[in-house]
Amino acid sequence: MLSAINDSSQKKRVTKKTKNARILIFMLFLSYTGIAQNGTTDTSSGTHEAAINYGAQRDIIDMAGNALHKTKGNRTGDTDKVIPSKLRIAGPLPSLTYSLSTGFSVLIVANASFYTNSEANASSIYSGIVYTQYKQAIVPLQTNIWTRNNKYDIIFDWRYLYYPSYDYGLGGFTTSSDGYLIDYSTIKLHQALLRQVAPDIYTGIGYSLDYYWNIKDATPGSNTTDFQNYGFSKTEFASGFTLNFLYDTRRNSINPEKGNFVNVVYRPNMTIFGSTDNWQSLVADIRKYIKLSANSQNVLAFWSYEWFTLAGKTPYLMLPSTGGDPNYNSGRGYVVGRFRGANMAYLESEYRFGILNNGFLGGVVFANAQSFTEQSTNRFQTIIPACGAGLRIKFNKFSRTNTAIDYGYGIKGSRGIFMNLGEVF
Repeated sequence: MLSAINDSSQKKRVTKKTKNARILIFMLFLSYTGIAQNGTTDTSSGTHEAAINYGAQRDIIDMAGNALHKTKGNRTGDTDKVIPSKLRIAGPLPSLTYSLSTGFSVLIVANASFYTNSEANASSIYSGIVYTQYKQAIVPLQTNIWTRNNKYDIIFDWRYLYYPSYDYGLGGFTTSSDGYLIDYSTIKLHQALLRQVAPDIYTGIGYSLDYYWNIKDATPGSNTTDFQNYGFSKTEFASGFTLNFLYDTRRNSINPEKGNFVNVVYRPNMTIFGSTDNWQSLVADIRKYIKLSANSQNVLAFWSYEWFTLAGKTPYLMLPSTGGDPNYNSGRGYVVGRFRGANMAYLESEYRFGILNNGFLGGVVFANAQSFTEQSTNRFQTIIPACGAGLRIKFNKFSRTNTAIDYGYGIKGSRGIFMNLGEVF
């Protein structure tokens, strides 16, 4: 039977025949999607949700302006209007965040948004520099460009990271005492071109390259790590074209009130494209948002993130892992990389609610569960839960961007503060 890890668990193998946790994860996902059918989804042709009285809303800029007597009242602006080709730039802005994986982080970020025409989704460009308390450096460049009438979606996700961090081994039975430092640098170059084939449905191709170098396995003492047993290498290189499917009915992807999101990416990496080995992966990112009442800010949100190795041997640092999603947000309650395996199943649900009528302050409660296959059996044998609560402070009322401050509780004593600019999912 499936077991939830507890504080006294040691890294061991289950001797009794176990049920495959994929079935459980799939049943749980079906259960909440079944409930979600009672919610309403905005599938109208318009790009934007119901009009908001921005003069009655407040964000950090309003509060700071009023406190410093630089402005009177709240900003209304024209940011809620669709003005084709008008480039709206925010930044560069300094910010401070915190997570278990990075400690405190100093960010200098900038983003720009624009519409190619009145029927298009908002296009965005994001970049910045991040330096953390643990001497990690991250330089991202991310774009999501929607052409006229949403005919094409052009996606770029380019990043450089110098990211010394802890690894704990493979599977769900590892303990925090198994952790050891891995030092490495990496470049990530992911891009895709998707074409609309039906309302809110897109398909296309892409190309993904991941290169890790100067990998140093700081093994404590003479212990042999799972990384070494798996096949340690000072470099890891993966290159391959991708097949992409996207279904997205959200009208605000930054902070959705309702809608559906399904993103499936099949990635075959091949030596003929420069990969160290031939291997294939499949990622399915599925989300559902339900606004509970037209007169409230309360939203139920669900997230399923499934990440499978279909064939071949994935390089160790590219294996599915806690926080290994593109935004490093899965597994609140645990450090990034806390669990790792050839396959990952993940579920999270969150209840979002308003605290102040002016939208400046809100709150969330959340719960999640993750599972990874064991190397010896290739089966899901553990369920690793976490839960927590947090506050939402309105950073920009026009885009509905929040500053997220959460406290997450895992098992085996794992807990901590998690800060994010924008919703976790």
